[in-house]
Amino acid sequence: MKNPIRSEVDFDAEGKHVGYLRLPHSVHRSAYGYIPIPVASIKRGEGPTILIMAGNHGDEFEGQILASRLVREIEPEMVSGQIILLPMANFPAAEAGLRTSPIDNGNLNRLFPGDPAGTPTQIIADYIENALLSRAQYLVDLHSGGSSLLYEGCNMLALEPRTPEEDTHVRGLLGAFGLAKAFLHAPNSVNISAAARRQGAISILTELGGGATVSSTLLREATHGLLHLLGYIKVLRGPLVPASAPTRTRFLRVEGAQQYVYASEHGVYEPLVELGERVSVGQPAALIHFPDTPMREPVPEVFSSEGEVVLRRVQAAVRRGDCLFQLASDA
Repeated sequence: MKNPIRSEVDFDAEGKHVGYLRLPHSVHRSAYGYIPIPVASIKRGEGPTILIMAGNHGDEFEGQILASRLVREIEPEMVSGQIILLPMANFPAAEAGLRTSPIDNGNLNRLFPGDPAGTPTQIIADYIENALLSRAQYLVDLHSGGSSLLYEGCNMLALEPRTPEEDTHVRGLLGAFGLAKAFLHAPNSVNISAAARRQGAISILTELGGGATVSSTLLREATHGLLHLLGYIKVLRGPLVPASAPTRTRFLRVEGAQQYVYASEHGVYEPLVELGERVSVGQPAALIHFPDTPMREPVPEVFSSEGEVVLRRVQAAVRRGDCLFQLASDA
């Protein structure tokens, strides 16, 4: 089945074009309506194509600001190739400020490769993978910790390279982006990194703070890094491109499930470690308290791996299965 999304933007046209991806959506309020997903294409001559996305999760805001800024500030004469920008990729979720879509509860970054005959979020996933990523050699997907999680500073994520040549290329790209930490991780077939790999593109994801807030410091650093990356791949030139990357990148690896800590009970969690702290196996990570049963002793949660604390939960109220911490190891 052909994807029902219709683009107001001609991605083959030279110049700067801004409009909407129209996803037909019939509801009581609007029988013949559509969901308007903002999109921009800035194209001139020969060169690489990069897709820059934000709003994959709707409660992650730094990327939405950054992508929108690039739409306003980049002009065709600065470009050699094409820059495609999606500031609010899962528009229903981003409009509502929620991680998932209020229409179908769809988590866009868990629904690739999507389905052109599926739910609205599945249709968006199919369009991104098969209509946009199929054009691109590079993807930057701008994430943060969202409402429930907080990362330390500016971070990047990339898939574990498959060959020595790819390893050199990916590390060069991450170094050019130049955020403080870069995590290498195994593929997950349902997220956008896997979609990019299926389409022959190299993906870089960011994690910029979190807590459903916006840090101007992190936003400046991420903007600096992304503009330097665009210059590094030679799709952007001119005064917007910084002379150097923001900082020297540390490379880390996310090893697997043992580097996560989850709540084992419903209650109120008290973190016992801070972001950036190095921890050891068996070290206490948190206490789960039970104010509704005040005589009950708190339950300790412990680390089952050593590493550096790179992520923690924001909200104190927890339910069994909520992620409390994530660790990473030096790569």
